[in-house]
Amino acid sequence: MAKKSDKPSKKQGKPRVHKELSGFEVSIDQFGELKTNMAIEKLNEFLNENVDDKKLAERNDYDEMKNQRRKRVEILSTRLTFPLTPIYIFMRTLASILLFFSVLTLSAQQVWPDELIITPEKTNYIKTSTHKEVMEFIHAIISKSENAFLFPMGISKEGKEIPVVVLSKDKIKTPAEAKASGKPVIYIQGNIHAGEVEGKEVLMLLMREILLGNKNYLLENQILLFAPIYNTDSNDKMEKGRRPSQEDSPLEVGLRETSQGLDLNRDGMKMEAIETQSLFANVLLPWDPQVFVDLHTTNGTWHAYSLTWAPGYQTSGHPALYEYVNNNLLPEITSTIKSKYDLNFGPFGDYYLREGWPPKNFYTYNHQPRYLVNQFGLRNRMSILSEAFAHERFYQRIHSTYRFVSEILEYTNTHASEIIETNKRAETETITEILAGAGKTKKGVRFKMVPLKKLDTFLTYDYIQKQKADGALENIRTGKIVNYENVTYHAKFEATTYATIPSGYIIPARFSKIAENLRQHGIKVETLTKAVTLTGEVFQIEKFEKAKQAFQGHAMAQAEGEFVSSSKRFSKGDFKVEMNQPLANLIFYLLEPQSDDGLLTWNFFDEFIEANKVENKPVEFPVFKYVNKPK
Repeated sequence: MAKKSDKPSKKQGKPRVHKELSGFEVSIDQFGELKTNMAIEKLNEFLNENVDDKKLAERNDYDEMKNQRRKRVEILSTRLTFPLTPIYIFMRTLASILLFFSVLTLSAQQVWPDELIITPEKTNYIKTSTHKEVMEFIHAIISKSENAFLFPMGISKEGKEIPVVVLSKDKIKTPAEAKASGKPVIYIQGNIHAGEVEGKEVLMLLMREILLGNKNYLLENQILLFAPIYNTDSNDKMEKGRRPSQEDSPLEVGLRETSQGLDLNRDGMKMEAIETQSLFANVLLPWDPQVFVDLHTTNGTWHAYSLTWAPGYQTSGHPALYEYVNNNLLPEITSTIKSKYDLNFGPFGDYYLREGWPPKNFYTYNHQPRYLVNQFGLRNRMSILSEAFAHERFYQRIHSTYRFVSEILEYTNTHASEIIETNKRAETETITEILAGAGKTKKGVRFKMVPLKKLDTFLTYDYIQKQKADGALENIRTGKIVNYENVTYHAKFEATTYATIPSGYIIPARFSKIAENLRQHGIKVETLTKAVTLTGEVFQIEKFEKAKQAFQGHAMAQAEGEFVSSSKRFSKGDFKVEMNQPLANLIFYLLEPQSDDGLLTWNFFDEFIEANKVENKPVEFPVFKYVNKPK
C-alpha cells in the first residue's frame, strides 16, 4: 500500500535575487549559499570577524546550523510588497546586516573573479556553457594553480579540442609520473550526451573548489582527471525543446549524438567515434584510471530521487568490482548525502505505466559493454553511472550532481589503497582463471535481466487513474511524492548462453580490421612468425540473422550454431591473441561468435559470412579458439 514518505525529498526553490537600497545585492545560489556584491573582506572588517571554515566543519551541530541558515536565507529572499518607506528601508538594511553576521560566523564565502564564474551562475541557471566558455574557464583556472595541467584528449570532427584537466598535489603531467606516484587515477567525464549538461558545469565547479577553494585535501591520495565536455561538437548545437523532460531548464541544450551521428555511450565495443578512439588512446590506456564516473541526466521517469546511480555491470568480468561499488561505495555515499544534505539518491531505473499502478517493478538499463561504465568491469576497473533527475530544475541537478561527485571523491580519497588492491586482485585472478580453466571453464556470452531484490522503500511521484470516455483507464501524474514498499528491482543479469574459455584466439591475416579494433582497446595482439598447427574448436554458423531496423548505423547481427573440435594449421602473418593478459574477459566478449555485444554483433564479419552463403550451408566462423599454445 502506498504511503506518504515520512521525509520527502526537499525541493530547493528557484534562485532568487533580492536587491537592497543599502548598496549591496543578495542572491542564493544552487548550493543554498548566500552571495553578495559587497566584498566579503569588507564585511569581515565591518563585523570584525575572521572565520575558520575547517574548525566550523568539525562542530557536531554544523549541519543543523546550515539548515537554520537556509531558513534565514529563504526568509530574506522572499519578495515583499511593503511600501519603501524610510523605516522599512532601515529595518530591511538592518536585517540584512544581521543576517550577514550569522552567515559569516558559519562560513566565509569565497569571492571568485568573473572568469571563474561559470555560465549558469552568470545567467541565473538559464544557460549552459559553450565549448568556448569551458575552454576559457579552464585556461583561467590553470593559470592560477600549479596543481592543474591541461592536455587534449583529441580533436573532434569539427576541429574542437576535447580538454582533459589533471588535478594533482604533485604537479603531475604525464601517465608515467602518475604511475610512479602510486596514487589511483580517478577519471570523471561530463557531457557524453550534449543535452545532459550538469556534469559539464559540476566538473568546472569542482576544479574551482579543489584548486582554489577549500577542497584541496581531495588531492592527498589520488590524481583526478576531469573531462567536462567530452561531446564537444554537439554541445554548441543548442536549441530550445531538445530534451522535453528537462522542461527547458536550461533554456537550450545541445544534441545527444556527435557530429558523426554517433551515440558515444553505445560506442564502447565498435569504437567508431573520433571521441571514443581519442578517449582510449590518450586517457584510458596511458593513464589507466582505477575508477571511472560518467555523468548523465535521466530520460524522464517520474521517480522521486534527485539522482540515481548504477555500478558497472560486470557480466563476464570479475565480480569483485561490481560488489565493491554496489555493496560498499554507493550505499555509503547515498547514506552520507541523505544525512548531510537531505537529498534522496537511489539505484537507477525506470518503471512502465503500462504495467499498471502502483509500480511493482523498477528496471535498470542494459548490461552490454558498449556502455563505457559496463566495459570497465571487463577491464578490471571500477565505474559509476550518475543520472541526475531530469524533471528537477537545472540548478537542482547541478546541486545533486555536485554533491554526488564530491562524495565519490571523498570516498576514493579515503579508500585509495583499498580500491587499487581490489582492482589488482581482479586482474590477477582473471589471469589465474584463464591459466587454470582454458578448455574447461565456461562463461556467459548472452544475458537476461532478472530480479535482484525487493526495494525496502521506493520514492515516486504518485499517479491516479481516470476513466476516459471510451471506458479505458488513463494514468495522470500528481504532485504528491509517495513511498511504495516491496517494489522488485530488476538489476541482475543471468547468462542464457555459455562458451568455453580458450587459451587464445587465432585471427586470419585478412581480418586486420579485427586486430586493429583489439589493439585500440589495449589488447595485446601478436603476429605469427611461422606456420603452426593448433587444436581447439571452431564455431559452425548455421543461422545468421540481422536486425531489420538500423541501430547506430548498424544492422545488429546474431549467429546460431555449434562448436566442433578441430585441428587447424595457420600461416605466418596470422594474428594471435593470448588470453593470459589482464583484458582477457574483454577479449572473450569481443571475439566469441555468440556474444551479445561482440564484433560479430557489430557487423565486423558480415562480408565474410554473407560471401560464403550461410543461407545455403554452415559457415565456419573465421576466428579459431585454441587450447594448446603455439610453439
